[in-house]
Amino acid sequence: MQISSRFTIATHIMIVIALEAKDNRVTSDFLAGSVGVNPVIIRKTLSQLKKAGLISVARGTGGAAIEKELEDISLLDIYRAVGSLGKTGKLFSFHENPNPNCPIGRNVHAVLDDKLLQIQNAMERELAQSSLADVVAEAQMQIQEEGVGQNSFLKRNSSLSHPRDAY
Repeated sequence: MQISSRFTIATHIMIVIALEAKDNRVTSDFLAGSVGVNPVIIRKTLSQLKKAGLISVARGTGGAAIEKELEDISLLDIYRAVGSLGKTGKLFSFHENPNPNCPIGRNVHAVLDDKLLQIQNAMERELAQSSLADVVAEAQMQIQEEGVGQNSFLKRNSSLSHPRDAY
């Protein structure tokens, strides 16, 4: 089983908004083109980020904007905003019915619960230490290393019907 992609989608959205909002309206269609998912998923994620106070969203085609300084938003803030841990608040979930008649099934929680909680806490500490500013700076570096200005594709292809077509 794989951990939900909500966090990476939300982080991708935040990076796009940080880099593009000054020059373009960052709409759900624009974001869907960059992230490569249905605009409905984007709108749900935007709603979660807005509810957490990380962004504002103008109705219609007004677009989204980040509400805090990039340095003041941690990856943990984004992670929590989109409910990446689900209803339990735990990174790891157990299968529901370990066999109590089996010595391993009977003891699996005692063996793993504390270890898995330590792993989750370590991951959350790492996320808390990384800011959106760090990630945006890294994205800008990657874009520069490719030799492509962040908006140069859009500028060279201004005949595109929608900015999302550039992604």
